[in-house]
Amino acid sequence: MSDPIRTLLVDDQALIRVGFRLVLEAEPDIVVVAEAADGDAAVALAASLSPDVILMDVRMPGKDGIAATEAIVQARPDTRVLVLTTFDLDEYAFGAIRAGASGFLLKDAQRHELTAAVRAVYRGDAILSPRVTRRLLEHVGPGLKAPATQASPELTALLTDRERDVFKAIGRGLTNAEIAQELYLSESTVKTHVGRVLMKLDARDRIQIVILAHQLRLS
Repeated sequence: MSDPIRTLLVDDQALIRVGFRLVLEAEPDIVVVAEAADGDAAVALAASLSPDVILMDVRMPGKDGIAATEAIVQARPDTRVLVLTTFDLDEYAFGAIRAGASGFLLKDAQRHELTAAVRAVYRGDAILSPRVTRRLLEHVGPGLKAPATQASPELTALLTDRERDVFKAIGRGLTNAEIAQELYLSESTVKTHVGRVLMKLDARDRIQIVILAHQLRLS
């Protein structure tokens, strides 16, 4: 059995943290390594514990979730941050995405949605619906962090025809299941293509692929 997904809970409301902990620790493949009530504590705990996934509130006293996310992602690019928000179009949450977070999670999410979101960002997927993807690009466009690779039309020459199809579909905010249905592929095949696209384009996650596709006007 593989090691469990190590998570850090960051929220200034203790009851929110308790509820999330109870849900996550009931899963055999997820463990909560620590909790933090503000951004400064989150940054310190991320540095000392190296969690795989951080559930991050954005509105907190002191260092907020946006500043904390930026500091953590810069110091630990492999750590995934999942933003906790009350509304899926919360502009504070968009700021955290711009800072390097891997997606949104509504605080009133169902149990299965919470656990699925943690597993998804751990795998490198982004938790964004097509509607939120479009709104995200409209809201923060030029300020989004693109992959280290330069966004030039020649970049897609690195991809095979099928990988280019998958790249464009990711850019539209489609999930693996939706891509599989659209391209008549199995989900496992799509997952393989997604991994190759991320590797070839030097992107840390699907959000950076969305940004790149937008910059190349392919989404």
